[in-house]
Amino acid sequence: MNASVDTLPMSKKTTLLQLVPVMLCFFAMGFVDLIGTASNYVKDQHSLTESEAGYLPLLVFFWFLIISVPTGILMNKIGRKKTVLLSLVVTTLALIIPICGDSLALFVIGFSLLGIGNAIMQTSLNPLVTNLIADDKLASTLTFGQFVKAIASFLAPIIMTWGYLEVFPTFGLGWRGLFALYAIISFLSIAVLGGTPIKEEKPDKASGLLESVKLLGFPFVFLCFMGIFCHVGIDVGVNTYAPKIIMERLAVPLEEATFATSLYFIFRTGGTFLGSFFLRMMSQKIFFLISVLMMLASMVILFSCHSLGALYTGIALVGFGNSNIFAVVFSQALNNRPKERNEVSGLMIMGLFGGAIFPVVMSYFADFFGGVSAAVMIMTIGVVYLLFFTFIIKQAKETKEEKEHPTNWYPWAIGSIVCGFLASGIGCIFGIIAMKKAKQANLYFEQEDYQNAKKENSLAKIYTYIGYICAAAGIVVLTIFFFPAN
Repeated sequence: MNASVDTLPMSKKTTLLQLVPVMLCFFAMGFVDLIGTASNYVKDQHSLTESEAGYLPLLVFFWFLIISVPTGILMNKIGRKKTVLLSLVVTTLALIIPICGDSLALFVIGFSLLGIGNAIMQTSLNPLVTNLIADDKLASTLTFGQFVKAIASFLAPIIMTWGYLEVFPTFGLGWRGLFALYAIISFLSIAVLGGTPIKEEKPDKASGLLESVKLLGFPFVFLCFMGIFCHVGIDVGVNTYAPKIIMERLAVPLEEATFATSLYFIFRTGGTFLGSFFLRMMSQKIFFLISVLMMLASMVILFSCHSLGALYTGIALVGFGNSNIFAVVFSQALNNRPKERNEVSGLMIMGLFGGAIFPVVMSYFADFFGGVSAAVMIMTIGVVYLLFFTFIIKQAKETKEEKEHPTNWYPWAIGSIVCGFLASGIGCIFGIIAMKKAKQANLYFEQEDYQNAKKENSLAKIYTYIGYICAAAGIVVLTIFFFPAN
């Protein structure tokens, strides 16, 4: 059976009752991000060194290297939905174990099972979405899923802090009360998804382990793999080191510095929400480039600044910039090999092993050089690779409807005027030009002068992008001016 033929008709039959359980699973997928904040609490509770604590994320992300490809093969045998259900069962068990005690051994076992469950879930849940959504909307839908996932991510450090301070009853669990809450939600996800019918296409053939790994021999697949590797390494690195940067530079306690992690996830959540709309309206390559440039600006700020406002700005920029990287890279890989999506998914999720490598390398560099600035340099290497990846992104083919009805850039131009006015006078000027061009394009379109409409629309898009870029640059300049390094 041809998978690509079978997928598109199913996308038309997708209902809210099918999407809601899948999005609840994306929320459960975000549970893995608690490892960053949890490792800081475990480090203090058991008096671990920086290098020893760096191995805690390794317990989670090591399993992405081992489990992901076999999971892709398992999906070919039992189906994507059953594989997702298996991952939820393992995740629920992983969350229950730390509730039973606070010994280091229980944390090691719980974190390891959390990594196994999340590796299975990320490998199977993303391809499951392709059974509900057409290819041209895949990136934006995966981005919305990442938005839901990010909600669980940024809530984790907040709930841990509340539990530590006993803001709500934890029944003696303290910050570990988060595990009980997330275990209940994980169990609910099993019940809801299990009762939801989802039709899946059958694979053309059953692939073996060696055949799956050989797909890395395709240059574009390998480059996507490295993109996922760097994205997750940066994500876990910021998740783990944002509080440490605040603590080292400003000498504040952990329970206060933990807000840095929440701030990162707040902006990552907002970024994924906005990205789910922007990716339906603009080029993936341009949107990806803007995101990476924001991350690059963030690395400069986190490396050089010492004031709280500047550091918060840097954390916010990397949170927003890194929010949509995964969805773009993952969809690029799946659409590049449509007949081997299960296997490619396994390979891409194997790249999440970067979440284990980056923190370990960062911790050793921080110990060796005696400061967190060295750790920031490791993340910067990953950002530079993503900047390179920008130039090999392949644009999805436009549908017939998109060709006949070009995007109306008028409201986006107005947005660039507002952003430019608030942060950059130059950006406001470009926004005004873009608004005029968009208005003219709409006029030509109404007159059925499609050639001039396309020309003016293209100019409106370019000026709108420049307006937003100037606004972003203005924010960075204003931040450095008002929050100079001490």
